[in-house]
Amino acid sequence: MTTTTAVPNDVLRAVRIGLRMSQDDFAKAIRRAGAELSEPNEASKRLVQRWEAGTSRTPRGVYARALERVTGRPVEALGFALPVPMMRVHPDKAGGHDMDAERPGRISAAAAPAQAAAQAGDGTFSGVWLSQYEYYSSSRGETFEGKHYVVLVQHGNRLTAQSLPGASSNPESPLTLDLTVDRNVVTGSWVEQTAADGYYNGARYHGAVQLLVEPTGRRMAGKWVGFGKDFDVNTGPWELSLVDRSTSKATLERYSGPPE
Repeated sequence: MTTTTAVPNDVLRAVRIGLRMSQDDFAKAIRRAGAELSEPNEASKRLVQRWEAGTSRTPRGVYARALERVTGRPVEALGFALPVPMMRVHPDKAGGHDMDAERPGRISAAAAPAQAAAQAGDGTFSGVWLSQYEYYSSSRGETFEGKHYVVLVQHGNRLTAQSLPGASSNPESPLTLDLTVDRNVVTGSWVEQTAADGYYNGARYHGAVQLLVEPTGRRMAGKWVGFGKDFDVNTGPWELSLVDRSTSKATLERYSGPPE
């Protein structure tokens, strides 16, 4: 007999932690959202636990809509087993980033401490990190930098990062990263929902990123790759720097503001 192992939904867990909610608080918020939408639901702490454990992978419609209202993110960006819609491409060349990435170089012996910690899956990377990336805006003829404070959660070799509320250098633009660690190489995808009243008018962008972990394990640096308006491939630098190992409610509140 074949046994299927549930895959934890670390994206949803990171989003919840980023909202500074316990599982019980999250369930209450989902019930309130259901009432506001005139679609009452029976969300409970146990249901949230099943979602995060991966034993329940596809929420029913009433829960999906309530989840979107509470988190401000489409349900397919919350780690559930749902089809992902096609990317909406903004006419600005700075738009999406996508799937190709630089080939990692040879892993040096100096990186061994970070490699061992990542392979052990002991939560070494969990904490609050500063995310910084650069992109060129063809319509404005300038290079811009996007900054977010993100809470990063490690589960085995998987890393999930979620921006904290209000912790963006631009108008509110929630950012999520879903990453995998292989020794000192971190590879994965990201999703950013731009502000409805910002320059990109609420457009949703997603793509790929590859980073190398420094021997200290406190900084990851690499590049994103993506498509512009003419489907040419664009790229730019991206790095994550550790600012606090704690993920306590007090720590998250302290970093829930725009990075300097």
